[in-house]
Amino acid sequence: MTELSGTTAIVTGASRGFGRAIAASLVGAGARVVGVARDRTALESTAELLGDGFEPCVADVTDFTLPGRLFDAYRPGLVVLNAGARPLPRALQQLTWEAFSSAWETDVRQAFAFHREALLAPLEPGSTVIAVSSRAAIGGSPLSGGYAGAKATVRFVAGYAADESTRAGLGIRFLSLLPDLTDATGLGGAAVDAYARRLGIDVAEFLRRRGPGQLSPEQVGAAVLDLARGKGENGAAYCVTAEAFEQLG
Repeated sequence: MTELSGTTAIVTGASRGFGRAIAASLVGAGARVVGVARDRTALESTAELLGDGFEPCVADVTDFTLPGRLFDAYRPGLVVLNAGARPLPRALQQLTWEAFSSAWETDVRQAFAFHREALLAPLEPGSTVIAVSSRAAIGGSPLSGGYAGAKATVRFVAGYAADESTRAGLGIRFLSLLPDLTDATGLGGAAVDAYARRLGIDVAEFLRRRGPGQLSPEQVGAAVLDLARGKGENGAAYCVTAEAFEQLG
C-alpha cells in the first residue's frame, strides 16, 4: 500500500504534457486519478499508459456545472487544476480581444468555478486543491496576450480560497504551483519557438541563453506529488524550475 492509496484525485488537462505527468505521479503513489480533458483520443491513450488507476473523463472545464458534478460523483481528496487555453504567440497589436482574453475565459474561469465549488460543497477537511499557474505570472509574457495576467489571477484565486477556508474552519488547503517555461510541452514549445524568432535566433540558442537544463513534465508531476503528500501550508505558492522547487515569498 502506498501513501496515497484510497485517495481520489481529479486532474484537469490530464491528457498530455504537465497534466499527464501529474496523473502518472499520483497513480504511481497509489491514488485513483480521474483525468479530465476534452480530447477523448488523448485521454484514452493516457488511460492505456497509466492503467486501472486512471479513469478518463471527457469534459470541458469551462462548463460551470462540471465542478459540482465531479465533486458529487467522486468526493475527491485532491484536485489539481492544470487545464488551460493555449495562447496565440503574437505581439499585443497582432491580437484580437478574443485571442488576448482566451486564458481568462478558460484558465481563470476554471479556477473560479472549482475553487468556489470546493468551498461551497465543501470538500472534506484535509482535502487539497492545487492550481497550476505559471512563472509568467511573475515576469510577464509579452507574446501571449492576457496569459500572464490570467495566470497571476489564478494564483490570487487560490490565495483568496485559502483565506476563506481558514475563516470558515474548513480544513481545506489551497495551493498554487508556478512552473517555468519549457519546450517539453506543446504550449511551452510554441512559446519558446515564438520568443526565439522574436530575438532572431534559433531555439537551441534561446534555450542556451536561458541556462542549463529545461524543466521536464516529470518534475512538475513530482512537485504536485510533494504538495499532495502535505508539503505547504494553506495559501502557499511554489515555483518549479529545472533547478529548484521552492516556496515563493
